[in-house]
Amino acid sequence: MASFTRNSFNPNKKPNDPERWICIYPAYIDSNKTRVAGRRVPKSRAVEKPTCSEISDVLIAANFKVGLEPKFYPREPSKEDEMRGRVRVQLKNEDGTPVNPALPTRDSLYLYVGEKIPHLKSRVFKSSGDGQGANQSGGGKKKGKGGRR
Repeated sequence: MASFTRNSFNPNKKPNDPERWICIYPAYIDSNKTRVAGRRVPKSRAVEKPTCSEISDVLIAANFKVGLEPKFYPREPSKEDEMRGRVRVQLKNEDGTPVNPALPTRDSLYLYVGEKIPHLKSRVFKSSGDGQGANQSGGGKKKGKGGRR
């Protein structure tokens, strides 16, 4: 993890300086958000309620340098702790070439993260456990009016 200091923008900084790393907020790839609310990928490629730790896990696995910051997304109406966090990623090397040639732009990085988060172990176990519990509890209940005959 990298540590960050806040300074004004300096065009003389190199692309590998942490100040020049790109930011990814979970809202960028959240399928529950609208484009106006901050989603930056198509809904079909987005993920339901991603977290900063999931985003950083995916990026670390793809050999990116990652830093986490305890920041809120400005368009986020809720200021709860679970909505807190921003991930900074080094997209380019010192000479300006991409760190990962397969993911040269921030948009390609957003799509990659949205594609890989559902395959994380934490997501796979959550979804399989939720589906079984819902089927067992809802099986015995009747739907409808339930009036006399």
